[in-house]
Amino acid sequence: SGFLTRLQTSAPIIRTLSSSNSFSQNIPSCLWKLGRLNHVAIAVPDLEKAQSLYKDVLGAQVSETVALPEHGVYTVFVELGNTKLELLHPLGEKSPIASFLQKNKNGGMHHICIEVDDIKAAMTELKKKKIRILSEEPKIGAHGKPVIFLHPKDCHGVLVELEQA
Repeated sequence: SGFLTRLQTSAPIIRTLSSSNSFSQNIPSCLWKLGRLNHVAIAVPDLEKAQSLYKDVLGAQVSETVALPEHGVYTVFVELGNTKLELLHPLGEKSPIASFLQKNKNGGMHHICIEVDDIKAAMTELKKKKIRILSEEPKIGAHGKPVIFLHPKDCHGVLVELEQA
């Protein structure tokens, strides 16, 4: 009965919030949905040092290094309770991480990755909304799933990766 009383007393507050929450009515229904944050990617100049920080100093579960030649990177995943960190290091001369590290000598946040339930629908709708996608077709990402990257200038300075959930 205590729960019901709390529910009844908090109901007017909830009603007030939802009626003043006008921005939610302006969002058109999409054919696709954003999901959870899959990872935050960090470019690192020294992969072994970075692995050691997360594993030996912070005590995280850290994956083996995986080479992804088609993306020009070595990747290491750091498991966190609710998401992952992806440590990125250049692989090959055309690596986008190499040019990032030239501008950011100590490394830094490179991109965020958010899951989507329908990457093709997301691409179609984002193109209509003038959001630039950095490839014509999805590529297979580090988790073996299709991924696309959205232009940072269209996303308030953040490189956003969308991954098929």
